[in-house]
Amino acid sequence: MREGGGPGRLSVVAVPIGNAEDITLRALRVLREADVVAAEDTRTTSALLAHHGQTARLLSYHDHSEADRLPALLARIAAGEHVALVSEAGTPLVNDPGFRLVRACVEAGLQVDVLPGASAPMAALVGAGLPVDRFFYGGFFPRDAGPRTALADELGGLRATLVFFESPQRLGATLDWLASNWAERQVVVARNITRKHEQWLRGTAAEVRLLLGDEDRGEVVLLLGPPPERPLAEDPDALAATLLASGMDARAARDALAEATGLSKRDAYRKILDRLGK
Repeated sequence: MREGGGPGRLSVVAVPIGNAEDITLRALRVLREADVVAAEDTRTTSALLAHHGQTARLLSYHDHSEADRLPALLARIAAGEHVALVSEAGTPLVNDPGFRLVRACVEAGLQVDVLPGASAPMAALVGAGLPVDRFFYGGFFPRDAGPRTALADELGGLRATLVFFESPQRLGATLDWLASNWAERQVVVARNITRKHEQWLRGTAAEVRLLLGDEDRGEVVLLLGPPPERPLAEDPDALAATLLASGMDARAARDALAEATGLSKRDAYRKILDRLGK
């Protein structure tokens, strides 16, 4: 049965991230009426619906089945059926399957409806107490040294709150890395948002690491406040020229320029290369 009749459509439906009551009346109706519900975890979705006294026609749709399931779902929508998409928790596509299906529907000219609702990154951002006028969502925090260094170069100077998911088992090591590399930034760890044992840890990375202790459980969102304001020591271009004239190689000059001016290493390196004519 299609919502309100009419042509086929895809409904992207947000579901709770921990508290089963955090679902909209419209979402429950759409899940009940859809011809099929493509669910990342059918057991979790079935339990959620049972909590609200209803059932739905569920089809498993996760990272490992997406490629196989997508053509059939697209064909069903094109034929006039109403397909609903849900992730295990929160809003689909945000670190969950669904992007390929939404993109395929858009490219085919098929209707896509979005039913807003719970989202762990947005809930964490709102409750963290960090600036929300500018923010960057980066998925899971990189686990290896190379990607972490690349992230620091890319985002180190970005004047925005950074929002990441993180594995609870890696959180302690990540906080240690942040304490060594972004020691001055404010850090917030939001654990188990909307659940019984919800927890918020705030401070520098070193302070939050002490508060965390040996805890390695729960669903974690990691937030980093913007870098502290630093007045430019002097004109960056003039300083770049001075550093190179002193005999420093390009990488050493980049590091010194970034440290002195507050520029990200990427921006500092660009200025060094400009002075070298590269």
